[in-house]
Amino acid sequence: MNENVLQYWNRTKQYWNQFSKTQKWTVIATVILVILTVGIISYNFSKTEYALAYTNLQPSDAAAIKAYLDGAKIPYQLSEDGKSIGVPRSQVASVKLAVESQGLNKNGNVGYGAFSQSSTFGTTDREFDVKYVNAVQGELQQLINSNNAIASSKVLISLPQESLFLRKGEQPEKASASVVLDIKPGYTLDQAKVDTMYNLVSHSIKGLPVENITISDQNGDLLEYSKANGKVNGASNLALQQFEINNKFRNDVQRNVQQMLGSILGRDKVIVSVFSTMNFDQTRRKEQLVTAPNTVDQTGLDISIQEIQKNYTSDGGAGTSGVPGTGATDVPGYPGSSNSGKTNSEELQKTVNREVNRITNEIEMTPYIVKDLTINVGIEPPDPQNPASLSPETVNEIRNMLVNVVRAGLADNKQPITDAELLKKVTVFPHTFARTNESQGTSTNSMLLYGALGGLALALLAGGAYWFIRRRKAQQEEEEEILDESPRVEFPTIDIDNLNNENQVRKQLEQLAKKKPEEFVNLLRTWLVDE
Repeated sequence: MNENVLQYWNRTKQYWNQFSKTQKWTVIATVILVILTVGIISYNFSKTEYALAYTNLQPSDAAAIKAYLDGAKIPYQLSEDGKSIGVPRSQVASVKLAVESQGLNKNGNVGYGAFSQSSTFGTTDREFDVKYVNAVQGELQQLINSNNAIASSKVLISLPQESLFLRKGEQPEKASASVVLDIKPGYTLDQAKVDTMYNLVSHSIKGLPVENITISDQNGDLLEYSKANGKVNGASNLALQQFEINNKFRNDVQRNVQQMLGSILGRDKVIVSVFSTMNFDQTRRKEQLVTAPNTVDQTGLDISIQEIQKNYTSDGGAGTSGVPGTGATDVPGYPGSSNSGKTNSEELQKTVNREVNRITNEIEMTPYIVKDLTINVGIEPPDPQNPASLSPETVNEIRNMLVNVVRAGLADNKQPITDAELLKKVTVFPHTFARTNESQGTSTNSMLLYGALGGLALALLAGGAYWFIRRRKAQQEEEEEILDESPRVEFPTIDIDNLNNENQVRKQLEQLAKKKPEEFVNLLRTWLVDE
């Protein structure tokens, strides 16, 4: 066994000695690199990769989850502040399901679940009231924390004590609440969300008016209700909304014009600037119109017609008649009766009831009207050094397109605008764009970086070529040395056929073995092979 090992070791040494010094270092470096690579890969595959399962935990919730992980023998990582827990990535889903099923993550809130965990047998009224208030506070905290902008919250409620008697003229006490919000970094609460939070707290507790609620953030800044201070807060909120509407309209117009001209002339060849003002006066108008259904004759629709006709006929009789208007009771000047002959009378009455169209219009004007709109466009000519290279025809076409945009934007404005006034609201000018120092510095740095990378690549190529040439030259020199030494391997010093005395042969062999043992060994091998 030892002889075989020694034989393999000798063969390995012989094979290793055949390599040059450069080849030996290359093999050693390759082996070391392979070992390091295998070790790093094995370490990465063997180590446990953790992923965050919970962040921003309350101390009580973190302690409960930690106790569960310890009991289940699940490895975990706890952050320095104790608010984040990481578990192996492959077990994140199962850990979350197990924690939620056991109700360990309560966000620091007890809620109504506290009543299901303990029996109320033997509990005093005072203790029950305290538990009830804590449960209500916990439920409110859970509702508030459901907002994506809220990291955590703290709610404190003060409920009045109920009394069976109420003095005359005394108003019943009302509940009050204080809320402190921990808003996540990068998030903001607009007025609408603040008002929603006020209403949420007010409607969750009986007898809690909005004015008895105080909400603040973690910095102590008060978040006021929009209707608490009359029109001041509402006016500021309205002004902010109007400002945002104006900015959105201006940005939309600027973006559309930039996209349109950028597609035609090039995105980096056009600069657009838009200015606008708006009128946010709201107008309500009520109109009560009466129109005839028959527009030709301007008559109404007949709904009822009543006609009355009377005819009277009498024959004149003989009789005396006095002087008209001469009696004591007669009316002076009244004509007397005439007995001249027949008397006919006719009376006709016609009543027509017509219905007309009665229209009531309640008109509310649009919430905003564009009062003024101005567009300024700068264009870089094809030849930046020659502004005249941009043809006047192109400038006129762009100006006409912008005039149409301004006309469409001012369409709801009731004031008449002439074409000359529209042209004054549009400016198109060709000019060479100024390149900032930052862009020049960036381009210079990028060129230097590319130059350095190119030089490094050339240096590596040159070094590799030099090493390859040296290695090829060394191999050629080794081959030449082998060729030079190959005749020596032959045995010209011994001519056995011409030697008659065995002593002479023996002496020459001894001299060859002493002076050149390698050649002597090769000679013996040759003799053995020939035999």
